[in-house]
Amino acid sequence: MPAIPDSPPDQLPLIPVEAIEEDGQRTLFAAAPPAAAAGRRRSSGRDTPAVPGRRRQARERGERLNCQVPGSHDDPADSGQADRGDAGGLQGTAGPEDPLDNLRWTHHSQVNPLALAPVMRHYVELKRQHPGRLLLYRLGDFFECFFEDAITASRELELALTGKEAGRGIGRVPMAGIPHHAAERYCGLLVARGHGIALCDQLEASPSQQGGLIRREVTRVITPGTVIEEAMLTARRNNWLAAVVGDDDARTPCWGLAIADISTGEFQATQLPDSAELQQELLRLGVAELVWAAGAEAGGGSEARRPGWCPAGIALTASGCTPFTAAAALARLLDRFQLASVDGLGLGSLPLALGACGGLLSYLDSTRPGTTVPLAMPTTYQRSQYLVLDHQTARNLELTQTQRDGLLQGSLLWAIDRTVTAMGGRSLRRWLQQPLLEREAIEQRQDSIAELLGNSELRLCLRRLLRPMGDLERLAGRAGAGTASARDLVALADGLERLPRLAGHLADSISPHLAALRCVEPDLLSLTRRLRETLTPTPPLSLSEGGLILDGVDETLDDLRDRIDGDEVWLRDLEQRERQATGISNLKLCLHRSFGYFLSVSKAKAGQVPDHYIRRQTLANEERFVTPELKEREGRILSLRRRTAQLEYELFCRLREEVGLAAEAIRRAAVRVARLDVLVGLAELAATQHYCRPTLLEGRAMEIVAGRHPVVEQTLVGGQFSANDLHLGEAGRPDLMVLTGPNASGKSCYLRQTGLLQLLSQIGSYVPAERAQLSLCDRIFTRVGAVDDLAAGQSTFMVEMTETANILHHASSNSLVLLDEIGRGTATFDGLSIAWAVAEDLAERIRARTVFATHYHELNELATQLSNVANFQVTVLEQEDRLVFMHRVRAGGADRSYGIEAARLAGLPSDVVLRARQVLGRIEANSRIAVDGEPEAVGPEAVGSPADPSPRSLRQRGKGKKAAKPTAADRVA
Repeated sequence: MPAIPDSPPDQLPLIPVEAIEEDGQRTLFAAAPPAAAAGRRRSSGRDTPAVPGRRRQARERGERLNCQVPGSHDDPADSGQADRGDAGGLQGTAGPEDPLDNLRWTHHSQVNPLALAPVMRHYVELKRQHPGRLLLYRLGDFFECFFEDAITASRELELALTGKEAGRGIGRVPMAGIPHHAAERYCGLLVARGHGIALCDQLEASPSQQGGLIRREVTRVITPGTVIEEAMLTARRNNWLAAVVGDDDARTPCWGLAIADISTGEFQATQLPDSAELQQELLRLGVAELVWAAGAEAGGGSEARRPGWCPAGIALTASGCTPFTAAAALARLLDRFQLASVDGLGLGSLPLALGACGGLLSYLDSTRPGTTVPLAMPTTYQRSQYLVLDHQTARNLELTQTQRDGLLQGSLLWAIDRTVTAMGGRSLRRWLQQPLLEREAIEQRQDSIAELLGNSELRLCLRRLLRPMGDLERLAGRAGAGTASARDLVALADGLERLPRLAGHLADSISPHLAALRCVEPDLLSLTRRLRETLTPTPPLSLSEGGLILDGVDETLDDLRDRIDGDEVWLRDLEQRERQATGISNLKLCLHRSFGYFLSVSKAKAGQVPDHYIRRQTLANEERFVTPELKEREGRILSLRRRTAQLEYELFCRLREEVGLAAEAIRRAAVRVARLDVLVGLAELAATQHYCRPTLLEGRAMEIVAGRHPVVEQTLVGGQFSANDLHLGEAGRPDLMVLTGPNASGKSCYLRQTGLLQLLSQIGSYVPAERAQLSLCDRIFTRVGAVDDLAAGQSTFMVEMTETANILHHASSNSLVLLDEIGRGTATFDGLSIAWAVAEDLAERIRARTVFATHYHELNELATQLSNVANFQVTVLEQEDRLVFMHRVRAGGADRSYGIEAARLAGLPSDVVLRARQVLGRIEANSRIAVDGEPEAVGPEAVGSPADPSPRSLRQRGKGKKAAKPTAADRVA
């Protein structure tokens, strides 16, 4: 099938759907197509000869050969069938009657199958086997949908909904279709909208039995997680299919998860202790489709009620439990990978992960009947092997997309991605999502970057070699699945051919990751030579029309081509011979796709043709003739060409199978190349953006000198980023930093910057700073920004408290916690009390390294109570009529929030600003928050006791009284 463009073509406007009441049956049908849309229909412009069985196919299609549409050929038989419109949208047939009249049926279950015509009966039978998917049924040159699928397809693809006679007593049923040559494009659009597709194709050109139907079967099931076509995939992102099985036994891990990207062959499995971790892992992976053991009553492809742990947006497919049982899964894995035991894969002690693997393989086998999807042997992993980033943290830090718009631009991945290959881009994304915890592995990556950073010429040469290299992982996957085209194999040869050149440039490399590419597997070199010696350098897109194989590959093929060449020489000489024999100087030998070879003579010279010329066609300005000798030679040439094309296709398929057998070796090389691409990109980033190599320390110390935000510094226009320092976790330094300052001064940026620099250091990257000494974190937690979850019935404050509770339950002394404005979603004193208690718990009990940004400058009091707490502020320059944000973090706490000044800068009316200042002055004069009692008593007891729970019992201790934020409870005189 032809490739799908990145963006859909111009499409016809969506046809409105009307509700029609008929005989008590409510049906939905599209209105007739507008004249503007009808005017866009056009002919395919191709002539095809009549073939046996054409009228039978026309009857199966709904008598389209007898229909005329504007812009079509005068004779519909010339074009193969009546035109259905261009690739941008399809229109129904036009005639004296509205084709939408008398349509009643909206679902295939509403009709009696025995009353249907044979073709429609077969459609309904297949539809019952694939109830959760759109069934595209091949009829001639179109893939058609009927009943509810037609209504869905017309809505999703903006097609006109037409009708088809389904049998006596049934009448017309809804129908919509797409051209078979554009099937991949439209399937891509449907899959992107979360639909599964069952593709029923014709397995023969004409019926094998006289009077019978053309044999058709479902040859492919396409779902969001099983696509392998390049045009349906995002090049720099994995397309994960996941399978999940659960166990109610609380004494063992209760969830098994298997994931696979069939386009790259990656296959992994793990066990998770609870549904919360399962949900977090599904969110981290961005799973496209999820298969889960919903119970024996679930049919394949049917979508059951979405469980609470399944994130919205994932295509959910319920399955029976049998494929997920340990016994069935074990048998399937042993047979699939030809193993004697799964203990070597790490699955022997993980029964639920084993079951998930079995369920995933069973689902893949059902979607590609007769084809084995080429997957690598499964590997196991644990979330604890990597730095844990929950979904909220990844969202708040904007690792792969922005929090506000969900765009790549503005994310950390966008800022640091200097890779030049698709497989390198996918690898970098995985690095960001799974930072390392092993110091040795991190330092190996740093050593590679340091080696590349010191040799700019080597970096330049490597990037030049990598840039045109194809996506070896997915090319090998398509070859193994039997869907690779000749151009795919040529692209694969181009990529493999560059491996020895990469090895030559890295011959003197020392670091392990670079040295791994110094040797190329001999089998890959011989495969490259085989591809070069077999395929033409620029093969055609079609595999059935020849032109794929070079001369000298096969003796039979060479003999056929020699005979064709001899006949073509005869044809070239024929024109000159006939000119001399007839005396007609403008006689020409021409070839028509439908009519074949003919001799063209102008009208004025038509009377001079010999008697043995046979008139073939009369046109306005010329006459077309053939001779018996020409027809005989033409038949022989066409027969030889068919045999040649068939032989070339067979040779190509054998070559593709050979490449598929080497898929695992190709993928091993692709993994090393992708890793090289990431390392070269990170070295280029460090060189151009002035990053430094972080030193990895033992213990808990964090020291950053002149750190910068990697994204913000690249998006600044007309300014320079203000670098800041950070010191946490070491002796004599605080564990918790209370950061105060006005709105828009840079507190949130400072928080995110701290998290991003720690994360970059743990993927092995250099960091944007003058100097950095960092110890390893087991988890990073963030609570930045205000969001709500209305679908779950949670307000902004409830979401904030839920995320804060998760942090307090899971953070450790080796964690990095970044909190912004805790407690701001409720009343002032409630919020202040919560913020105080949270900060105190993080500093005293958990002792996590924490940056606590807040407008509650009363929290500065904590530094006088706890030795591991320090106050810092973001400085501002206050002038007569404006504030200047310095974006500098320095020691000491702020005693003001400058909220009114920030409101004025935001454009609040001057009268409102003036009134706010008056109200603030009265509140400050009449309202004080203080902590009384001895220093050791300051803490939870000071916030309020059961006897006196009032927030106003909080007294300030020490010098200087801090003004509270105004609340509705404060009375204004």
